[in-house]
Amino acid sequence: MEKICESIKPLLPSIKPLKAPKGLTKQQMEDMLYKMCAIRAFDSRVRDLWMAGEIYGLAHSYVGAEAIAVGACAALNKDDYITSTHRGHGHTLAKGADVNKMMAELFGKYEGLNRGKGGSMHIADVDIGMLGATGIVGSGMPIALGAALSSHILGNGRIALCFHGDGSTNQGVWHESINMAAAWDLPVIFLIENNQYAIATRMEWVTKEHDLYKRAIGYGIEGVQVDGFNVFDVYNAVKKAADKARSGGGPTLIEARYIRILGHFVADDQVYRDQKEIEDCWTADPVERLKDYLVESGTFTQEKVNEVEKAAKDAIEDAINYARHHCTEPPLETLYDDIYAHGEVIR
Repeated sequence: MEKICESIKPLLPSIKPLKAPKGLTKQQMEDMLYKMCAIRAFDSRVRDLWMAGEIYGLAHSYVGAEAIAVGACAALNKDDYITSTHRGHGHTLAKGADVNKMMAELFGKYEGLNRGKGGSMHIADVDIGMLGATGIVGSGMPIALGAALSSHILGNGRIALCFHGDGSTNQGVWHESINMAAAWDLPVIFLIENNQYAIATRMEWVTKEHDLYKRAIGYGIEGVQVDGFNVFDVYNAVKKAADKARSGGGPTLIEARYIRILGHFVADDQVYRDQKEIEDCWTADPVERLKDYLVESGTFTQEKVNEVEKAAKDAIEDAINYARHHCTEPPLETLYDDIYAHGEVIR
């Protein structure tokens, strides 16, 4: 914590030192580190690939937010649901998607998770409960609501977690979804990734109350604010909310407060921001904070941390090689696939 620049602390009221939760095993912490390093490497390379014209469509980086996706998904069960945003690579990797198939999807290849038809902004993997990324702000809310409603009706013990940004909290569907979930005590967690920018619009320009978790009061549910640069703080909050939801306690609104370090999308040069703020934000880098903690706490040696980081980076390079050299373009005859369900046209 003492390494974090003082200038950004007023924007991060929930900032706190890392401390591993009781009961979290060394293997779980290693998995957290690996996934955070993999997400960092994945989206760092995606920017290069997009700039080189190897990836089509837009791509939005999750760099700087790794602690949120990894901390949240580590607190869920494998069969729980998540919904995502336009910035969905981190969520998908944290939930356990195959990195080779993910990279192939971004390359538009037939071997991708969605046969090359989803791409970066609409990637999904329903087999692991990742119900899809979406480019429409706030549209993951009713999808998570529906998943939670199905779990409630079936009584299968599964919960849904909706990742969404601060920009979506002023959408009507955001309020409608939380109201319904609260009224029916549905097993769902609404997790705001508050990076304090909606493209180039600062949150405080459009929202009077800057602590978004306080909106939970109006719906009679619990609201929590956590340090979005702190993987353990996110894990603790989601674990508590998940246990409550599974036992019939209804939804929780969690605000993971951090600051967007990179631009809105991969080619955004952020001319609208104070460049000093961007530099200062790197002092709260969640990946470096976790690496430092694991070494300083004696959990792992520096050599072990370096080994895990290298393995993650190598996996991403292997995925790029797979997408480039071992995957194929979607066959023409598959053009009309995926528009039918159970023999009926989806209208």
